[in-house]
Amino acid sequence: MDALFEAASVARQNAYAPYSRFKVAASIRTPSGSIYSGVNVESASFPVGTCAEAGAIAAMVLAGERQISEILIVGEGDALVTPCGACRQRIFEFAGGGDPRIHVAGPGGVRTSFSLHLLLPHAFGPDLMPP
Repeated sequence: MDALFEAASVARQNAYAPYSRFKVAASIRTPSGSIYSGVNVESASFPVGTCAEAGAIAAMVLAGERQISEILIVGEGDALVTPCGACRQRIFEFAGGGDPRIHVAGPGGVRTSFSLHLLLPHAFGPDLMPP
């Protein structure tokens, strides 16, 4: 958990959030033990920006990995910064049939953890696609 938090905390410094000033980072651990990070990237042309979770998933896929064991999201403020609906679906896509833990953190550390199935019950995924 410490390695995920450290990776996300370091990454968050490079988030591009000139409009909201709300920097978010995510770090993913895969079954191999590798960690991949991403940050939110805003655009003046709303809503063209990307979420931190999407960036971390893209980095994981670029490295040739396809499964998330756990993910940690770190943001600012007192509220829990949980993945948006689109990112919950993205995480489900790469869950590999499992139920990865989603850890939510603030600058001071992890605040809580959820199972993906709790955050996205009855999800639509690849196993429901016709052959």
